[in-house]
Amino acid sequence: MPTAENSTPGEARLFIDGIAMVRLLGPQDRLLSTIEKQYPGVDVHVRGNEVTLTGDDADEVESARRLVDELLVMIKNGQDLTSTEVTSSAAILDADKTASPVDLLGQAILSTRGKSIRPKTAGQKAYVDAIDLNTIVFGIGPAGTGKTYLAMAKAVQALQRKEVNRIILTRPAVEAGERLGYLPGTLTDKIDPYLRPLYDALNEMLDPEVVPKLLAAGTIEVAPLAYMRGRTLNDSFIVLDEAQNTSPEQMKMFLTRLGFGSRMVITGDITQVDLPVGTSGLQLVTRVLGDIDDIHFATMTSADVVRHTLVGQIVDAYTKYDQIQMARKAGEKIGASERDQRYKKQR
Repeated sequence: MPTAENSTPGEARLFIDGIAMVRLLGPQDRLLSTIEKQYPGVDVHVRGNEVTLTGDDADEVESARRLVDELLVMIKNGQDLTSTEVTSSAAILDADKTASPVDLLGQAILSTRGKSIRPKTAGQKAYVDAIDLNTIVFGIGPAGTGKTYLAMAKAVQALQRKEVNRIILTRPAVEAGERLGYLPGTLTDKIDPYLRPLYDALNEMLDPEVVPKLLAAGTIEVAPLAYMRGRTLNDSFIVLDEAQNTSPEQMKMFLTRLGFGSRMVITGDITQVDLPVGTSGLQLVTRVLGDIDDIHFATMTSADVVRHTLVGQIVDAYTKYDQIQMARKAGEKIGASERDQRYKKQR
């Protein structure tokens, strides 16, 4: 832990041991730069093992000091820091002075091959907690928010704890009636590209040598959504990915597969619907099932994106563009209606 000495209002000085200092700064001091961006009014100076925070606003300096303290506890606990942890921790502290990012983001879901899988934002933490507390959870949000990855991590955790007997991962093959016939190979070969992201995630969370055995034994099943029809899924953890590409009928079919001792997580991004025609089952289900107990809708935003920082900005830009287009179309519709009314009066 750091020690603070000779600090005055508007200044905080922390003395940190060498290894912790290296991990706090990050490659090419990137983490240090991220800390400075969170508090533009605070100057951060590093000299040897000493970090000095100075600024005109004593409260802002104190907030920066608390952020550094929290990050150092994460480092002590063996957590690898990225810019995402820094920005998320700052957001948590700004929202609630009594909150602890260590408590919110420090609990790992899985640890495998030296890598820990854990929520990285407050939104992701709320999503993971909802999966623990509810039988059916909908994870809705833009690309890069960890909806599917965290759901699969919770599924593997539940299997390892023997809370369920099997994992079932599924997603719709939207183009099945249109383009799959032109692909070479068997039906399994043709569908495989749609399921490949799920296999990739499994291989990250489990020993790659174990995955084929679990698949062969039926302990883990990865299949297109169409294969779910007519089944009752008991003692299972079921994840439906890319749910925005289901029809309302497919969504109803999937949800009614729920059996005893099972849990479901449905993930999707309602802004990326690839259906050629019709309403998205994910868009409709939020209106149909919103008031039912034990069904939770977890909504994430660009603030929960954990890919490159540009991804969050891209999401925001497209959201703004879509809102402008919707407003323009609504205005055109109102204008057309007013013209029709005037025309009828003239007649």
